[in-house]
Formats: sequence, structure tokens, C-alpha cells
Amino acid sequence: MSQYQSLETSIMDEIAASADEAAIEAVRVAALGKKGSVSELLKGLGKMTPEERQEAGPAINGLKARVTDAITARKAELRDAAITERLARETVDVSLPVRQSPVERGRIHPISQVVDEITAIFADMGFSIAEGPDIETDYYNFTALNFPDGHPAREMHDTFFLEPDENGDRKVLRTHTSPVQIRTMEAQQPPIRIVIPGKTYRQDSDATHSPMFHQLEGLVIDKTIHVGHLRWALEEFCKAFFEVDTVTMRFRPSFFPFTEPSFEVDIQCDRSGPTVKFGEGSDWMEILGCGMVHPNVLRFGGINPDEYQGFAWGIGIDRLATLKYGMPDLRDYFSADVRWISHYGFRPLDLPTLFGGLST
Repeated sequence: MSQYQSLETSIMDEIAASADEAAIEAVRVAALGKKGSVSELLKGLGKMTPEERQEAGPAINGLKARVTDAITARKAELRDAAITERLARETVDVSLPVRQSPVERGRIHPISQVVDEITAIFADMGFSIAEGPDIETDYYNFTALNFPDGHPAREMHDTFFLEPDENGDRKVLRTHTSPVQIRTMEAQQPPIRIVIPGKTYRQDSDATHSPMFHQLEGLVIDKTIHVGHLRWALEEFCKAFFEVDTVTMRFRPSFFPFTEPSFEVDIQCDRSGPTVKFGEGSDWMEILGCGMVHPNVLRFGGINPDEYQGFAWGIGIDRLATLKYGMPDLRDYFSADVRWISHYGFRPLDLPTLFGGLST
């Protein structure tokens, strides 16, 4: 093997062994650079005799050409391989769905949604929203609402009482939103037209009851109010809330300390399928209690019952949500399960309105 063949073999092996563009560049400099091995051979041509130059010139130039072509080809291979590796490393799977923004991903709890629906309905009917404290005195929670001493609702097994204060008085987690009726009557003169959504507390817990639940209270007081107005208000509310054209109600006599007369209200429905349908069918379901405000309650609120009268009603907001949207277990409302709220929750920007639809 001649000197040139040996050098070519060595350079070609280095070219083949180059793993990246930096390595092939080093081989090029070592062979064809200013002081490279092939370049040194070309420099030596000037010192040769014409006969030696005639033989060595083509051999060295041919070596240079073959090395140059091999380096160029290897560079192209390494460049393509680098691009392929980068593409594989930086691949984006365009088949994956785009992540939703917080506004799209967030959900409104069904209870909050139903409160907004109730507010939209009664605001359209001319009612205002009233609120009061969750921790109440015995006076506002019981006495001013005509609960006599010894009434079962005052017992510890029904009610969450707090420890007595320095005066020996025990406050209570309100058992209903009715105390706000008294506070409103004390704060303003009739006519009064309010609804009171809020949290209430009782010692009860199962699939249809919760120790903390939400209640809607309504109160109307004026000089010419009667049971017909009560019935109309409840019918209009149920039609709007359940989004049906007609509802059929029946009023059954009942007893509540703060109303006289008092009624339990049933609404006609169809329970033959997996969901309850209102405005049709032959079944009946109790949905609320109501009545004309007891004269004693008006007196406690500072209103003359000989001049004014009114009506009131109460209904569970959690139960309204269950009846309308079909959640099977009340305890799930308070479980903080993201999967549950993702399934039953409402989009945050879909605000309920009567003209646009409550539950669209």
C-alpha cells in the first residue's frame, strides 16, 4: 500500500467514525486545513522534480478530491441525523386537546346557581333580597317567632346551641331564616316584600338531610294581603323555576308557630321515570310550608296586626336543586369532589335570567 493509500484509508476511517458535525469539522481541519496532512502533501509538490511531480500531483489532488467529497457527504448525513433527533425530541402531539382556561374549566356550585335563579325570579316579581346573621339569639330564632317555652324545636337534640355567655344566655345556630323576618320588620315599615336565602342548621344527617343546609324564606306584608296573593306568588315562582307552562298545587292544613292559618303545599308531578317532571302526571310531592303571618309575629316585629297582614313561606334550596337537576344524594353537595362539581356544576358566565333562560 502506497503512502497516499494509507493516508486516505486513515482519513476515511476518521470520517466514518465522526459522530457529530463538530467531529467531522475536526477531521476536515486535520486533513485539509492550512496545516492538514493532505495540504502538507500539496505543499511538497514544489520541491519535487518534474518527473516526480507528474506522478505525485494527480495522486495527491485525487486524494484531496475524494476526502473533500467524503467529508461533505458525512456532514450532510450528520446534519440530517441531528435534525431528525431534534424533531423527535421536540415533538408536539397535536392530537391532544388544548387545555381549557380557568374560566372554561371552573364551575358554579348547583346551590349557588339555584340561589341566582331564585334571585332572578323574585327580583322580577318586585322582591328584594334580605340577609341576617347565622348565629342568632333565642329571641329572634324562637321567641319573636311565637315559639312557646318548651317547644320541641328548642331542645338540644334538634338545635345547635352555643355555650352560655357571661350573662348565662345561649346563642344558637339559626334553625331557619325566619329571624330575618323580625329583623326586617324592626328595620322598615310596610309594605315589605322580601326573600331570604341563607344557611340554616339542624341536627339531622342522611341522604336527604344535612346538618347545614340552605333555606329560602319569603315574606310579604301590606294592608290588603290575603291567601290568594300567597297562592299566586308560589305558583308563579314554581312555573318560572321548573320552567313549565302550568303547575297544579294543593294546600293542606298544617301548623307552624309563626303562621295562622298554616299550609303544606304539594305540587302535581310525574314520578314514573328516572326524573321528576312537574306540570304533568298524577303524583303529588310536598315542596314547602307557608301561611299567613301570625298576629303575634307582627307584634314582635313592631307592626300593628289590626292594620297589616301578610304571608310567609319557606322551602329548602338544596331540595329545589335536587328536584330540578337530579342530584341523588344531598351529602354530595358538601363533599368537595371535583368530579362531582365538574359534572353537576354550571359554567360561571351563564348567568340565569328570565328572558334568556334560567338553566341554559
